[in-house]
Amino acid sequence: MAVEDTPRLVRVIRRLGDVALAGFLGLLLIFDVGMAAAEREAQAAVPLIGLIGIGAYLLRHRFRVPGVVLVMGMSAAASVTTIALTWAGFSSRGAPGGAETVTILLLTVSVLRWVEPLRKAVWLAVAAAVVLELASLRTLAPAALPLGFLAFVGWAAAAGAGGYQRYQREHRRVAVDAVRRAERLELARELHDLVAHHITGIVVQAQAARTVAAAKPEALVPALDAIAHAGADALTSMRRLVGVLRASDDASRQPGTGLADLRVLVERFSASGPPTAFDVQQGLAEADLAPEVLTTLHRVLQEALTNVRRHAPHTRWVRADLRAAEGGVVLCVRNERSFADPRLSRMGGGYGLVGMAERVTALGGRLVAGPAADGSWETRAWFPADRGTTAS
Repeated sequence: MAVEDTPRLVRVIRRLGDVALAGFLGLLLIFDVGMAAAEREAQAAVPLIGLIGIGAYLLRHRFRVPGVVLVMGMSAAASVTTIALTWAGFSSRGAPGGAETVTILLLTVSVLRWVEPLRKAVWLAVAAAVVLELASLRTLAPAALPLGFLAFVGWAAAAGAGGYQRYQREHRRVAVDAVRRAERLELARELHDLVAHHITGIVVQAQAARTVAAAKPEALVPALDAIAHAGADALTSMRRLVGVLRASDDASRQPGTGLADLRVLVERFSASGPPTAFDVQQGLAEADLAPEVLTTLHRVLQEALTNVRRHAPHTRWVRADLRAAEGGVVLCVRNERSFADPRLSRMGGGYGLVGMAERVTALGGRLVAGPAADGSWETRAWFPADRGTTAS
């Protein structure tokens, strides 16, 4: 299962942003090297700290905490050494490096966004503020006060950005968990319906077998075979759903959905929206699909059409088709999109497809949503064969 929440265009933009930021840090490092050449004693360690800071930022995904601790430790050591030597008269006044300062601010954003637990992230962020203030004291001059104030403002901005990104990440995580819980409740309702449906059929067939046993003993074996098949279908349905359920409640809906319901859904959408075509592969019948698969196909189709209405209301065409493929059955929904499509720039995506992915995965299938090779937007749901999908 793969729900593509970050389209390729967004990933390319992020990479270009990283390259531009690395170039900016490189320019700051060159400036630091020039300052170190002018004031050898005071600025000797600044380019080295800046270089290590750039490396720590570029490798932040692998060495986030060790990287920020290393950079802050070297910066603090350089600040204390410079201040002590200046007071003792062995060194001229220094200044914090540009690459050093900016990388500490960037690492502060990264720490507050990603480091767990939150307490650890906060302590690292506070340590970064202390290190920045120490660096501003290297001048030991009236300029130290405005430098300290600017360092605090920069740190506050970095802390605010990192905290806000962490809040957004936590908010999305909570929302996704809520969607998955709701979907599991819905699956529990369907399990209730499916079990009632199968057991009702078994009871009816058993009563019929008892009735004909005395009059037509030869009809008893086919009746028992039908009961056995119905029981096997019920067990298959329950095995697929019960593994992801955590709770259940009452339901009074009709069990299952048919191919006719899929056509009705498309016709209603097309009546009030863009022209929509829906094709079912010839030879593919409801008997080839388990009841829970039919129900999930209906839900996925509904969600895909809802997303078209929400994110591409001016699309000129929508095409949906259901066919046997890849050893199972595939529902594919496509629509025309343009560069004004909001889905091109969504950073987190909606949560409807998250719930659908949970449902499809529970049945052993997979869900993919994102740009297709021909430029359209595609939602594709695949389910493994259950009853011998033989359509060709």
